[in-house]
Amino acid sequence: GDVGSGTVFFTGCNLGCIYCQNYNITHEHHGKEITVRRLAEIFLELQELGAANINLVTAVHFTPHIIQALDIARKNGLKLPIVYNSSGYERPETLKMLDGYIDIYLPDYKYFDPVLAKKFSFAPDYPSVVREALREMFRQVGTPVFDADGMMKKGMIVRHLVLPAHTADSMNVLCDLHETFGDDIYISIMSQYTPCRTFEDTPELSRKLTRYEYKKVTDLAEKLGIVNGFLQSGEAAKESFIPDFDERGV
Repeated sequence: GDVGSGTVFFTGCNLGCIYCQNYNITHEHHGKEITVRRLAEIFLELQELGAANINLVTAVHFTPHIIQALDIARKNGLKLPIVYNSSGYERPETLKMLDGYIDIYLPDYKYFDPVLAKKFSFAPDYPSVVREALREMFRQVGTPVFDADGMMKKGMIVRHLVLPAHTADSMNVLCDLHETFGDDIYISIMSQYTPCRTFEDTPELSRKLTRYEYKKVTDLAEKLGIVNGFLQSGEAAKESFIPDFDERGV
């Protein structure tokens, strides 16, 4: 069977996306305070349980603590690849602290257009910040490396969630990624946008994505010659190193 990802969620997020599916984790602080030592133990327990990797979700504001915990865990036998799962809205200075600690970067690239970034995530500087962040992540991990079972051991997978009525922005994101990184990264084009409520000001977000919209974006990926891509077609191809978190509609 598939080996699962050892996922550790951190409460809080530096973005306030209006359509966030994990608001209870990211903004209502439904978390439990733990020590750095306990975090190191959790990493080792996940390894014991047979996890394929340690997957840190929205962890940027705990960077120094994570580094300390990884140092302790490594001294005590932690050997798993470390996945850093992020919104992409991070400063290169912070990411530089993680150099040598992270094996797989799993960032989002949500918007190309600052107007959309402001409207949906209150972060007009998101596009310029994410571009710099992705370059720094790539500088650290480089081109993908796989083990004998086809599981990624090192590399970068950039996720992009296609939003209803905004396929033009998605196409710009793909063009930018392909131009910058070519085939040296993987791109996961996600279709599972699910409205969490009715949006008065942005009614287009009150519906799901249509098949036609998703196809428009994936057709462009094909036209650009993006070969290292994951599409969602109900059937997950070799996607076991992408945490289930991504594939869940909710």
